[in-house]
This record gives sequence, structure tokens and C-alpha cells, in this order.
Amino acid sequence: MSTTRDLDVDVLVIGGGQAALATAYFLRRTGLSFLLVDAEDGPGGAWRHAWDSLTLFSPATWSSIAGRQMVSQREGYPARDDVLAYLSDYEAYYAIPVERPALVQSVHRADGRLVASGAGRRWSARAIVSATGTWRNPFVPEYPGAALFAGEQLHSSHYVEPERFTGKKVLVVGGGNSGAQILAEVSRVAEARWVTQQAPSFLPDDVDGRVLFARATERWRAQQAGKVVDVPVGGLGDIVMVPPVREARGRGVLHAVAPFERFTATGVAWADGRAEQVDAVIWCTGFRPVLGHLQPLDVLEADGRVLVDGTRSVRCPQLWLVGYGDWTGAASATLVGVTRYARDTVAGISAALEPVPQNSPNASP
Repeated sequence: MSTTRDLDVDVLVIGGGQAALATAYFLRRTGLSFLLVDAEDGPGGAWRHAWDSLTLFSPATWSSIAGRQMVSQREGYPARDDVLAYLSDYEAYYAIPVERPALVQSVHRADGRLVASGAGRRWSARAIVSATGTWRNPFVPEYPGAALFAGEQLHSSHYVEPERFTGKKVLVVGGGNSGAQILAEVSRVAEARWVTQQAPSFLPDDVDGRVLFARATERWRAQQAGKVVDVPVGGLGDIVMVPPVREARGRGVLHAVAPFERFTATGVAWADGRAEQVDAVIWCTGFRPVLGHLQPLDVLEADGRVLVDGTRSVRCPQLWLVGYGDWTGAASATLVGVTRYARDTVAGISAALEPVPQNSPNASP
């Protein structure tokens, strides 16, 4: 496409993962023209960068977005490759218009529209949905002496497989599902220790993502109605006992220790004064939203988020945000959880924009 002119659409969706695709599914059912702009080289969003053996904690039937069921090639819980195949098939099946690879670097207001730019391109839209997720903004806590440490530090966003750690002494830091799953496989080839801020919260073996999503939904509905419900404790951050984690429990490795106090040149120093040699630290400490492209709109709060009413920006009503987690909707960063927020977002956009002719090439029958 030409780099000297804008591409004009009614709705621009920034992102190409599950939140963007779910939004596109509902946009197809309107008369609005739309385009997805994705920074990745191919379909799948952040799942393209997940470690090789990552296992979902819900069955395929509970790991699908709107309109099309995931089909897993294995029994039990789908793996990373199942999700990649599913999202690629989803995008092709619905013939979703995508421009990639194209990284949107900024969004600004111009003549009553929003204009996104990057990669030598400009896209002008009446409304923008930001669905960039969190993968490009991994969080690593600050520790004294980190710059002195001569070993390897790796965030889970760049972890691929355990073999590179064979025979080494490794600390896996972080008490969520990624920490538990990575510890489970690294501990098979390395001397691995689990470091968590608080004691890990393990769910019963018969509780998986289906139950967690149902509980989160019930709590969300109660909050919306101003009620309090007696829902068993258990959130989407608690550790689900998927087969690899159960296997690690059987080997007795799911024991966490409190954080170390500082790094040394060769390892870490613990609170009791002991120094320990360590070869590598794998940070499973989560992510922050990727929202730097929105800075020109002056919508970012002190915490790095955007103030929203539902999924709509309060400071810039032409902007919506989908799939960033609880602040844009309970469980909205999950495959099964994003659908309701994508649907509501498109309904809000349709109501906000003037009607357009129904013969748009993006409109579905």
C-alpha cells in the first residue's frame, strides 16, 4: 500500500491476537468498514511467543472465542500449538482483513478522527480499538545488585524450552501458573528452586479454568448488581493442577521459598545472610499493558492504564480497549473471557458512529 496517503476506515483494531479477532468477529456483523493492524509476522498474537510446552488450564471447548470452536489435537488440555492453529484458522475462516507486520507507534487526533502511524504507514479511523495485550511489556522487579549478576536472567516471555538449563542451578521466580509450569519442566533437567513472594495457591485437582471462569463471572455479576455472593475462593491467578504440574508435585518439587534479598556477581544472597551460586534466574513475574502508542492522546493514568467506562476511554471517547485484564473486564485477557467484552465494545462503537451503508465489503450476511 502507498506510504503517502492514509487508509481510511470506520474502525481500526490495533492487534492481531484473541481480543482483536473477537472484536473483528462482531465488527463483521455491522456495516462498518474495519481493519486489523498487527505487529506480528503471522496469526496468533502473543501465543506465537509462548514457550513450547505451555498448557492451557481449560479444555478446548472452554478455550474458544466467539463463533468458532477450538478443536484440540490431543486429549485433555490444549497446548500452545493448538491455540496457534486455532487462531490462524479463525482468521482465515472469517477472512478478517489484517495488515501485518506493522507496528503502530502512535495514535493522535486529527480533524475529528484518530490517526495511527508506524512502519511508514498511516491509518485514519472514526474509532480505534486497542487490543495490543501485554506481551511486549514484560515486568521484572528491581533487585539490588541485578546489574552485577554474571549469570543469565530470562523473562518467561522469552523462555522456550528447558534443555538450555540442563545441569545448571536455576531460580524460577513467580507464583502463578507460568511459574509452576516452567518450574515443573526445568526441574527435570536442572537443580531448580521456586521463589515466590507469597505461598503459592494451589487449586484442587478437579478445579480447572471452567470453574475459575464461572466463579469470576458470578463475582463480576454480583459486583455489577451491588451484591455480595458466597463464591469459593479461587481466581484466574491461582495454580491449576494440569498434568505437568501434578507430575512435579509427585516428584516433590512444588515447594516455594521466600525471595532472596539481592544479587551477587555469582548468584544471590538470602535473608539469612547465606550467599548461593546461581546460574540463571527465570522471571515469571507477569506483564504490564502495552499502551505506549496511546501517549499522544493523553489518556494514560499514573498507573500506566487508561481510565475506562466499560471498555471505552473516558478521556478519548473514540478509543476502546479490549483484552487487557480485569480493568477492561473480568477475565478479558483469556480466550473464553474476551467474547462478552468484544461484543459489548462493538455494540458501543456501532451506537456511537453514524449508520453507514450496509453494502460494506466487511459486512457479513
